[in-house]
Amino acid sequence: MERLVTAPTPGSSTGSGPGRVLVALYGVLAVAASFRSAVQVLRDFEDAPLAYSLSAVAAVVYVVATVALARGGSLRRLAWVAVGLELVGVVVVGSLSLASPGLFPDETVWSGFGSGYGYVPLVLPVLGLLWLRRTRPRTAVDAR
Repeated sequence: MERLVTAPTPGSSTGSGPGRVLVALYGVLAVAASFRSAVQVLRDFEDAPLAYSLSAVAAVVYVVATVALARGGSLRRLAWVAVGLELVGVVVVGSLSLASPGLFPDETVWSGFGSGYGYVPLVLPVLGLLWLRRTRPRTAVDAR
């Protein structure tokens, strides 16, 4: 069955309304993760290369998610990928950091499911995915 896409309903932009708060939270986490990973990689990389590399990956994911959520439109698909990758990353790294602490001699943003950041890295992608779903463009099939 073919799905005809129509214009999004008013206020359904990912970066408007409550989406602004979500984008702001992503922005704060992007800045925090970026600075933390830059310091870790530049100063102490040899101490925990896996942990610090994952911190750098997390920082990039947060920057991409922030921009894609703020812009919406043609970047919606990128937002879905970035936020989904963030959720997978925090669950996998969080699980591994608890099951095998030796893998992570120092914390990453996603260690312990984001415990060092008040578990925001665990909650934020769930909220992001719910927001992306809620603001998806309506289709002719949905309208029936």
